[in-house]
Amino acid sequence: MTDSRVLLVIDVQNDFLPGGALAVPRGDEVIPVINRIAPLFANVILTQDWHTPAHVSFASRHTRQPFETTELDYGAQVLWPDHCVQGTRGAALADGLAIAHAQAIVRKGFHPYTDSYSAFTEADRRTQTGLAGLLRERGIDTVYCCGLATDFCVAWSALDSQTAGFRTFVIEDACRAIDSGGSLASAHRKMRDAGIELVQSTLLSQREG
Repeated sequence: MTDSRVLLVIDVQNDFLPGGALAVPRGDEVIPVINRIAPLFANVILTQDWHTPAHVSFASRHTRQPFETTELDYGAQVLWPDHCVQGTRGAALADGLAIAHAQAIVRKGFHPYTDSYSAFTEADRRTQTGLAGLLRERGIDTVYCCGLATDFCVAWSALDSQTAGFRTFVIEDACRAIDSGGSLASAHRKMRDAGIELVQSTLLSQREG
């Protein structure tokens, strides 16, 4: 029987791990969980933040401090430390990821003047990555999200997945959050309000194993 689900592994990259340029607290803890559950899925797709040098989302471009905000053409933009610059060690997928059967990598944030948290739609809310079309062409109807960070790229991806018509789950213990200024609670509320189910990897293993 064809598996109509996909595991979407979001931004498990060196710059988001401890010691990285934009480290998510305890971000490395997601790696063994993801490695354990990935074999439960016939379909696995990875995402990579893939910024140009001097990207518009970098605080250094604006001579501002990281985590300040500015207004861009598409609205408010958090300014980040330089991170996940194309071709750098920081942009590489984490060494510990062991998902040999992953079929595709979706790179996002490579447009110099637009940020991208979601794996589906860039921050201007117009530019599509093509992921939704890829999933539909492959007969996927259910998306399980995991990775970094829960309250930014994971939540945005999950919300866009649900909006695009896919049944969407977030595997909570396979994610870690930045959790700044109530961002995690806000993300959880938005996801639940959208009908996204938050699940644990252990229950997934029991259900699918």
